[in-house]
Amino acid sequence: MTTGRPTRARSHRRPRRRGIRVLLALVAVAAVLGIAVVAVPMLRPAGPRPLFQMPVSCGETWQLSTYPGHDDYDVDFFPTEGEAWGRPVLASYAGTVTVAGINGSLGSRTPENPEGARGRGGGYWVKIDHGGKWETQYLHMLEPPLVTVGQKVAQGDQIGRLGSTGNSGAPHLHYEQRRGWDKVETRFDGTPSGITTDEREQILRRVSNNCPAVS
Repeated sequence: MTTGRPTRARSHRRPRRRGIRVLLALVAVAAVLGIAVVAVPMLRPAGPRPLFQMPVSCGETWQLSTYPGHDDYDVDFFPTEGEAWGRPVLASYAGTVTVAGINGSLGSRTPENPEGARGRGGGYWVKIDHGGKWETQYLHMLEPPLVTVGQKVAQGDQIGRLGSTGNSGAPHLHYEQRRGWDKVETRFDGTPSGITTDEREQILRRVSNNCPAVS
């Protein structure tokens, strides 16, 4: 007596299911290895803090500020003299560019249209890896960065120009120093900036020592 269902059809199903399970296992292993490649280096102790300098030109006096809701340790840079739009944004320390592009959306604020629509996020931005788990970030730049991903930069190299792209109300540079996954208090030329919380508005003034090396 036959059931009307060929026995061969049943034998084909098990290898197929087994193959799917093997494939899923391989995908899971690859995912774990990928996470490990990213996470394990971040679990190592950070190296010595680089001697970061202000991300603006040598000898200039700039206003460093924060405000409620800005997030702890974030610093906004505004020039105390002259036009803000287009001022050079400099690398705080030597390193390798890991991001150079758009964070969020740009909006339409420009020198010709300073009251244009705000965008979202950081606008044109750059991230630099300085080694030892240290990183700096530069946001709201005027136009596409002057550097590319993978490029090596020296301290004081120009990486962009100051602007107001992204979620920005006026031309300025939003700047961060990070150790691993954590933002930390910014230090310039070895001195703490003093901006550690966004619970209140803070306005400080500092002179940049991001000067060309003397040969």
